[in-house]
This record gives sequence, structure tokens and C-alpha cells, in this order.
Amino acid sequence: METHGMDFIPGLELSKRFYWNAVRPILDVQFPALPHAAALIGSGSEVLGFDDPMSADHHWGPRVMLFLPDESQQRYAEAIQEVLRHRLPYEFEGYPTNFTEPDPKDNGTQLLRAVARGPVNHRVSTQTMRAFFINYLGFDIEQPLEPADWLTFSEQGLRTITTGMIYHDGIGLQGVCNRFAYYPHEVWLYLLAAGWARLSQEEHLMGRAGWVGDEVGSALIGGRLVRDIMRLCFLMERKYAPYPKWFGTAFRQLLCAEKLWPTLQRALLADTWQSREANLVAAYEHIAAMHKALQLTEPLPDRAIPFWGRPFQVIAFHGFAEALLSRISDPAMSRIVQQPPIGNIDLFSDSTDLVSNPIWRPVLRQLYL
Repeated sequence: METHGMDFIPGLELSKRFYWNAVRPILDVQFPALPHAAALIGSGSEVLGFDDPMSADHHWGPRVMLFLPDESQQRYAEAIQEVLRHRLPYEFEGYPTNFTEPDPKDNGTQLLRAVARGPVNHRVSTQTMRAFFINYLGFDIEQPLEPADWLTFSEQGLRTITTGMIYHDGIGLQGVCNRFAYYPHEVWLYLLAAGWARLSQEEHLMGRAGWVGDEVGSALIGGRLVRDIMRLCFLMERKYAPYPKWFGTAFRQLLCAEKLWPTLQRALLADTWQSREANLVAAYEHIAAMHKALQLTEPLPDRAIPFWGRPFQVIAFHGFAEALLSRISDPAMSRIVQQPPIGNIDLFSDSTDLVSNPIWRPVLRQLYL
């Protein structure tokens, strides 16, 4: 859709206005006193607050999610859809309210398409809270949250549940979302330990590859180390990390980014392994100081040292992972900490299909049971 000359409205704000000024008045007349919640959570760059005018070219526009109790969903969902098709305005805040049908060749993408007559193919969805969370996270909200659940939810999924907006809540949606606010303390300790363990597996390999003249291999490892450092930063600041498209953008919002961003950028752009290592070491020592400030373990050294006497500087060698794992005492975590710390799904997999599709969760949970 062309948006030239229009003032861009971020999707969360557009959805808020759309609900209160277009959808809610219709509900109040046609379905008075209907208990429901209205929100924008789940998928979409706008849910993260990172959308921009380019986002408006696909799967974006005036939309809102209505959550209904089970009985109301069965009784009113179809009627709500039909009433809105005929009563919503054709345009809202300069954007069409009509969308194309989902494109089966493009992951079901829907585009804004203006119409001047006939019913509107809107994107006001209705669902129950339970059905939404089963479909989106692969989790039944009527069940307790266990460590294996936390470790098999993608951080992108958790972030979009907790950073979206709830515009009206007459059925307790906020309370359900609050359950996912952040990891329980000992799951958090485990993830921090796994992050340090992953760093320890490759921090010495970057220089070793460069030592034999493989600067491409060294740069690849260096890039992985930068990502591992950034993931530890998200964890230490207790923020869920989004998926790759917005990973760097979200990192820039962390408190530590002001000092770390230039260092990490220099590490990524370095031409030699020695320059790459110098910048990585500065980042290592910064996150070691961040760990010390958290006071989760006994104080550990925050200066890099040679790896077994070789000329490659490392930091995780000081035992951060082991120190963190020793602080875990919850019986529910005991079996997990007895195994090598693989962390959560985002730490051990780069596969979009594995990370983003909850169909894999029952299989992945077996890794921790």
C-alpha cells in the first residue's frame, strides 16, 4: 500500500484507536455488555513497537484481537464477524480496513486493499484466551508452567506476549499475560549459565582460526561470539530477545548498549583476528563486570586471560557457568542442571521452523525431562 504523504501511525496506536473509535461502538450497540478483552499481542513487528512505514506493505493495518469467554466465543463469534463486515468504515485514519485474502504462496500474508462498497474483509479476530495461547505458544493456560515449558518457548514469542498492548480487559487477559512476564529465578540462572557455557565453547577458536590465516573462519566465529555476548546482555538485563530482524534494534535499547555497541561493531568490522580479539576482550570484560554487579555468585575475575597458555584471550574460563549452576536448588530444575547446559530453544537452534512453530514443543520438552 502507498503511504506517501501520510503521517505514519505505529501499529499499536492504530489498533488502539481502531478498537475504541470503530470496533467498540459497534460492539456496544450490537452486543451490549459482552464480556471481552481487546488487545494486540502475538505476531507482528508492530506488537514489538518496531514497525515503520515499510511495515505497512504486508500483514499490517487497522486490526485488533477480541478475546471472549468460551461460551461467548461459541455463541457470538460468527455474528461479531458478520456485523463488523457490514458496519465497519471502509477507511480508518487514512488506511483501508479491508484486507486481501491470505496468500497461500506467501505464508498467508494479507495486504491492505481499499474497497468502496460491499462487506469489509477485516482483521478483527475473535478467540478464547486458551485457544490463542495453545495456538501461539503451544501451551494450555489451564496447566502450571514448568521449567521445560519456559525453555521451549521462543523468546520472540514471550516478548510479543509481554510487549503488546491490552486496550480493554473484562475477562482477565492481563493476568494471563503476566504469567509470562519473565523467567522464574532459577530458570534465569540456568539460562545465564548456558550463555556463559556457550561463550566458553568458541571464544578461543576465533583467534585459533585467525592464527592459521583463516580470517573468514575467524570472522564467522567472531560474529557468533558477538551474538552470544548480546544474548547474555539481554538475560542480565532481564529482557526477552526478539528474533533476528529486530535483535540489534532491541539490543540498542538495553542499558549496556551505550558502551558495548561501538565495541561490538568494531569487532564485527575488524579486518584481522588480533583487532577482532581486542574488541571482543573489551566486551568480555564489560559483561564480566555486569555479572559481578548482579551479585548472583561469589565475585569472579573480570579480566581476560590466555587460554591454557596459548595467545588467545578468554573470559568464561573463570567459571561463570559453574558458579551460576551451583546456585540452583529447585528440585524441578535438578535433572536439567545435571546435564550439559544447552539453554533454551533460542540458544541451541537457528532454525526458524523449529523455534517459531509450537508444534515442536512436545518433542523439545523431552530434552529436559
